Amino acid sequence: MSSSEDMTWATPQEWFDYLDLEFGFTLDPCCQHETAKCKKHFTPAEDGLAQSWADERVFMNPPYGKDLPKWMKKAYEEARDHGALVVCFVPARVDTEWWHRYAVKGEVRFPKGRVKFAGADASAPFPVAVVIFRPRL
Repeated sequence: MSSSEDMTWATPQEWFDYLDLEFGFTLDPCCQHETAKCKKHFTPAEDGLAQSWADERVFMNPPYGKDLPKWMKKAYEEARDHGALVVCFVPARVDTEWWHRYAVKGEVRFPKGRVKFAGADASAPFPVAVVIFRPRL
């Protein structure tokens, strides 16, 4: 499901399950209670940007609006500085500053075709990417 006000796009369960098999997620830092993909999660009221993700295995499908660069910065820094593994499910906006500042520093995977987000009637009008930030050991 999407909202033009907050730019949220609910993760398709099959995509989460596929990635969870590989990564074993422990935290969903930007969700609603009803869309949480992990037992440990943060809602907007709990402000996942202000929380520690240290040593977690994070699945992140952030709001795709103006705060997306903040989420990508947080993901990159939590992996670099705090031992988190962060998998980001984000729009493939390769022409943006945040993409060149953060996404290119991770492992980038491009799913084939367009994703159909949970609750949507049709596929997304944009391509998505999976960006993986691994902890620095």
